[in-house]
Amino acid sequence: MPDATPTRILVVANRTAATPRLLKEVGRRARQGPCRFSLLVPDAPSRKAADWTLESALPLLAREARSDVEGLTGGPDPFEAVERALRDDHFDEIIVSTLPPRRSMWLRKDLIRRIEALGLPVTAVVPRQKSVREAFEDSDDATRALTMGGGGGG
Repeated sequence: MPDATPTRILVVANRTAATPRLLKEVGRRARQGPCRFSLLVPDAPSRKAADWTLESALPLLAREARSDVEGLTGGPDPFEAVERALRDDHFDEIIVSTLPPRRSMWLRKDLIRRIEALGLPVTAVVPRQKSVREAFEDSDDATRALTMGGGGGG
């Protein structure tokens, strides 16, 4: 009989908490087997300061996770917030979602490598910097049609 204990996954994200790239990773991980996700929003000194991120991201993450997602907040230092979350609760894996390399303070501070040193498996969701053309080509058809002056009813 297989173990039905869900894998506990800590998702670390702030401004990227509701991005399609992270949502896709959460959905992919949820399809692999039973999981329980918690979203940690570091760089937010209180839950009130992180409310806008939690309010928009939690329902989207829950849909991809196919279950409720717990919202957690951390202090100004993202690494210390992760350490505290790991001390306060049991997690089996960590997903870290950042801004692109040129914009990410977390990458400049080597946050992913530091979190990996804590001993849990870490999945990094780091978008590459796109050119304007690539961003345009990746946009959805409706946005592309509007940008090109098309549109139409519907």
